[in-house]
Amino acid sequence: MTLSLTVHGAAQTVTGSCHELRAGKSRILLDCGLFQGSRSLEALNHEPLPFDIAGLDAVVLGHAHIDHSGQLPRLSAAGYKGAIWCTEETAELLQFMLADAGRIQEYEAERRNRRRDRAGDDPFEPIYTEADAIAAARLARVVKLGEWFEPAPGFRCRLWNAGHILGSASIEVEAEGTRLLYSGDLGPDNKAFHADPDAPTGFDHVICESTYGDRSRTKVSIAERRQLLEAEILAARTRGGNLVIPAFALERTQELLLDIATLSSAGRIGNAMVFVDSPLANRATTAFRKYADELEDTGGRDVFGHPSIRYVNDVAESMKLNTMSGAIIMAASGMCEAGRIRHHLFYNLPRRDSTILFVGFQAEGSLGRVILDGAKRVRISGRDVQVRAQVREIDSYSAHADQAELLAWIAKRGPIAGSLLLDHGEKESIAELRRLAESQSLAPSLVVPEIGETWELPPGQPARRTKTGRVDLRPALGRDWQNDYADLATSLKRRLAEIRDAEARRKAIAQMRAVLDSYSEFREHKKGKHH
Repeated sequence: MTLSLTVHGAAQTVTGSCHELRAGKSRILLDCGLFQGSRSLEALNHEPLPFDIAGLDAVVLGHAHIDHSGQLPRLSAAGYKGAIWCTEETAELLQFMLADAGRIQEYEAERRNRRRDRAGDDPFEPIYTEADAIAAARLARVVKLGEWFEPAPGFRCRLWNAGHILGSASIEVEAEGTRLLYSGDLGPDNKAFHADPDAPTGFDHVICESTYGDRSRTKVSIAERRQLLEAEILAARTRGGNLVIPAFALERTQELLLDIATLSSAGRIGNAMVFVDSPLANRATTAFRKYADELEDTGGRDVFGHPSIRYVNDVAESMKLNTMSGAIIMAASGMCEAGRIRHHLFYNLPRRDSTILFVGFQAEGSLGRVILDGAKRVRISGRDVQVRAQVREIDSYSAHADQAELLAWIAKRGPIAGSLLLDHGEKESIAELRRLAESQSLAPSLVVPEIGETWELPPGQPARRTKTGRVDLRPALGRDWQNDYADLATSLKRRLAEIRDAEARRKAIAQMRAVLDSYSEFREHKKGKHH
């Protein structure tokens, strides 16, 4: 028998990580994450799970981010009772990360069903509940880094520090004579809190993430990064409005708090107050405090209890922040797709004196990416919002290795006897990383899998594809028609107003209706031919 891999997510996209390994009668998953980004991509979360839960033996989880763990509650809801193997820190984080994801699913379903533009549509159902999420978190089984364990008959695994977030790990797998390494998400060198990524050498196959495969960041020290943040805070205070920072609740928020506390203690940002408006981030911060002795760069200080930091949990208190000026407001989600950040954007994007500061990766099709790419108007919860605020970016807070660091990590894992498989990246990132990996002869074979593909992973030989992927998903990877619709809808009234003659405006509207009608007639014609 040969070890086989079926890719269920994070292939030519950066979310939905889920890889199924089969050895004989045993099957395990490496990660089981939610898709995030465009509405078309998120719709995949509502499809039936693409694997048989009844025959699933175990899940090995790299880290607690929702794009790697967020489908786990669907497993528990469907009756899965097996183990979810992970580090102690990841198990701790899952308790509230998954519960929060369940609450968000329930809230988002209720909110969408209340929207006027969905009147008459079928009710929108959450993909799982908070109760499902709590049940999934209880399945966590802790294993130490570097310690062998057997998640299923025929499989041996070890976890290695990935340097990405608290508890993150790369996963080493031995099965059917094949030695495989799954990178998971890799952190950059010299990242705050964590040691650099590490793993053994000499594998048959390596699956490596490619998030920043097409770019190398300017190398900055933590001190230099703080200088960049200081400059943005002071500039925002000079403008007079709020500084709104969309930040991932886990890791990114805590890194920012470390730097803000350090700057404030040194008197470099005046009396700036930061409000952490994310109950999830606040709970994640308690986990960082729990493992404080294991964290680097804190100098033994409780940086999270600094007097300049206030933690907001109450909804009413959160809403009051929209009446303020001069505040630093940090809220999740990092790509602006859900959570309290959306109402802060709703109130601050139209303000010329406010600043929106992005400090993390914005996936193609996400609201954060649309804003960062320079949109003049955006849609938030079905409402048009004009973008007048200053939009800024610091890319030095990334929790992902950049191009040079990815190539160095791959080279250190060598020699690779079979294939290097590149996943967890958008098409352009993967294409460039593949080109460079080929030019450096990092593996005899390079593979870029698609969602739905199955590959045999024989020992010492290149991977062999045995099942093609879902070509129907290609349009969903990146911007989709709903992104285009939101862009059109937010600019439509302005574009019509630019037509000075009223009769010409009516003619333009009639022409747009005629185009839509022509597609409806075409669809009805096709239906008739099939009956």
